[in-house]
Amino acid sequence: MAVSVRDVAAIAGVSVGTVSNVLNRPDKVAAGTVERVQAAIEELGFVRNDAARQLRAGRSRSIGLVVLDAGNPFFSDVARGAEVRAEEDRLSVLLGNSDEDASREDGYLDLFREQRVNGVLITPASDDAAKLRRLQDSGTPVVLVDHEIPGSGFSSVSVDDVEGGYLAAKHLLEVGRRRLVFVGGPATIAQVAHRLTGARRAVAEVADAALEVVEMPALTVLHGRDAGEDLVRRSAADRPDAIFAANDLLAVGVLQALTMFSDVRVPSDIALIGYDDIDFAAATVVPLSSIRQPAQLIGHTAVDLLLRSIDDPDGDYERNVRFRPELVVRASTVG
Repeated sequence: MAVSVRDVAAIAGVSVGTVSNVLNRPDKVAAGTVERVQAAIEELGFVRNDAARQLRAGRSRSIGLVVLDAGNPFFSDVARGAEVRAEEDRLSVLLGNSDEDASREDGYLDLFREQRVNGVLITPASDDAAKLRRLQDSGTPVVLVDHEIPGSGFSSVSVDDVEGGYLAAKHLLEVGRRRLVFVGGPATIAQVAHRLTGARRAVAEVADAALEVVEMPALTVLHGRDAGEDLVRRSAADRPDAIFAANDLLAVGVLQALTMFSDVRVPSDIALIGYDDIDFAAATVVPLSSIRQPAQLIGHTAVDLLLRSIDDPDGDYERNVRFRPELVVRASTVG
């Protein structure tokens, strides 16, 4: 038979209400009483019924986080930063991977609503704000992560991807490259579109520079390798002299194709830069130049913003936090 709160109260010689306070508001109970209740809990092996407590309270002790690709180390770092901040308020983070699929995203949002999470952090698969607005209108606050939807009214934490794309292309141009290729994922992904916009802006500033766009189905190492293999199959005269990959996973795949399946030298023949500066960017066979995003800080700040909006929905604080990206130069662009 399961041990109840009443059993703990009887052993500790206190009321059921005191046991409840020890479990939920120990600061309101005398230290000696807390010790007696905790001793009774240990003696009886009591396990609190958290689901029932959440049902009574109307909210769980959790936050939902939906990312585009849980296999991408960038989003792993975002989640890590979110967990660190959530733990400060004794909250857990429930992670959902949409895999850039709107229907999977909808499923996680429905699940989090059923779980009565305190709020949702999300990198949405599209700019369709209607479903997120319905979620927020139902009482579940929403903060956008690594994304903004202009005019939507949602709080957000992001990086200026237009500036990041500009920094990447400008760096390639400054080291003397003129035939640039942008390898990206679906143009429907806002981050990809913004990085391309920035790259185009940089190329437009140099009269003899050109930018070709190669769109891949997804932002993965395998798709990067496919793009790289297609490029090295071209004649030397038709190849680019620089590649800007929309994220580091694509860049790693491109690098594999250039170094493993051809005699192309990086960076002598083709310079290569990625985006995100994930942990192993510096450990590739040719260390990868990249545009750094503060991934863990993004996650930490998103939770902080979510909790502030819960505690003080009308407070005077920055609701759209945008970090600046940073150029990290390594051997893949400057040999």
